[in-house]
Amino acid sequence: MAEHTYQRHMGLFSSIMLIAGSMIGSGVFIVAADMIRIGHTGSSLLLGWLLTGVITVLCALSFGELAGMFPKAGGQYFYIKEIYGPMTAFTYGWTLFTVIECGTIAAVAVGFGKYLGTFFPGISDTVWLGAHIHIDQINLFNFITLGPYDMGLTPSRLSGVVIIAFLSGINLLGVKAGSRIQNILTVVKIASLAVLIFWGLYSQPQVPPDSSPLPFTQDSIYHGLLISLLIMQTGSLFSATAWESITFVSSEVKDPKRVIPLALFIGTTLVCGIYFIVNLIYLKFLGPVGIATAPNDRVGSLALQTMIGSSGAYLMAGGILISMFGCVNGIVLSGARVYQSMAEDGVFFKSVKALNSNGVPGYGLAYQAIWSCILTLTGTYGQLLDFVMFAAILFFFITVVGVIILRIRKPELERPIKVIGYPLTPLLYLLLSGSIMIALLIFRPSYTWPGLLIVLMGIPIYLLRPKEQRA
Repeated sequence: MAEHTYQRHMGLFSSIMLIAGSMIGSGVFIVAADMIRIGHTGSSLLLGWLLTGVITVLCALSFGELAGMFPKAGGQYFYIKEIYGPMTAFTYGWTLFTVIECGTIAAVAVGFGKYLGTFFPGISDTVWLGAHIHIDQINLFNFITLGPYDMGLTPSRLSGVVIIAFLSGINLLGVKAGSRIQNILTVVKIASLAVLIFWGLYSQPQVPPDSSPLPFTQDSIYHGLLISLLIMQTGSLFSATAWESITFVSSEVKDPKRVIPLALFIGTTLVCGIYFIVNLIYLKFLGPVGIATAPNDRVGSLALQTMIGSSGAYLMAGGILISMFGCVNGIVLSGARVYQSMAEDGVFFKSVKALNSNGVPGYGLAYQAIWSCILTLTGTYGQLLDFVMFAAILFFFITVVGVIILRIRKPELERPIKVIGYPLTPLLYLLLSGSIMIALLIFRPSYTWPGLLIVLMGIPIYLLRPKEQRA
């Protein structure tokens, strides 16, 4: 039997489209509401997005050096393995599969169903299709709250399952088919955002919005602006993650040592710039109070509705559906490559190691789809994403530290592209992301401690494996 290998079909444009398509999901249309409830003012919202952009680009520049050094499938998993060894790499892979990757797929897929309900009211998350299970709120250690959870099938969740199955099937046909779909969807979603931006910049609200800040609470006064900016990064950084997906498919990128670092810089800068301008428009048409009180936090729909009338809500809902569809496709396309790298190291199902006749890890895509669908049906993916945000930042932090470690430990290694502004660039990122993690541990314990526990669970699972399988 001939051994199938990865084919290099993705150029610079496809790589940028994968980055942008994976980043732009539903977050930019929603999280501004919670961000402004934390910061209370329009200036804090803009500063929050500016900080997100700086952090994201600094991290992407650091990843660019590693991507040039190790242009192999698995990306961040492979970097962590090379720098820290197999146990840390397994812990990352464990967290990625159980929550980060599959949880994001599930959350965005069900969000797709929620917005589909704008056009088909029967698709909702409040009607149960058969029996379901309810678990009451659980309090742990007086400061960690889990739940409540409602597990079962609803029309919204069913549509999410269909989307996951459909896109996983498309990607089984090969990276060329998956990346073509991704290119089309990303161009459409960026064009949709461009319409929102240009319309918003060159038109004026019929009635100027209330520009006064939200009433300050005792907690917000106690936190102050700096702490508020750090805490609100949970939402904005979640909206700006997934750019690292391009490193997962390094073995399928043409000239990866040059293309991936360049795509990382262009893609993250492009998307973060779009996010900042979109939030300027939100403030222009809605003001702080309008953003904070948007129904179901659907800020994007309310903004376009305010611009052009009731039809704007439907237009934006359509744009958001395309956006989420492309986001799910980008994550589905890239995630299975990490599990394939783990299988080659003997720490994931052996079947995932083999590529199908189209040169993609078919079993990896299947396992990813199955677990994503299970998370969709449980309804717990939203809480898991909150829990894991700390863990996601932690692994970015660990990876960027690795850039400095390799510079000291292995200066002789070839570095086709070096971090611009080294060592200031990685050190500034570490300072900012470290500050966010400390703030979240102190002021958001109900989100961060469970996320940390999920990460730590990977260590005993790794150690319980037979010794010969840990290398």
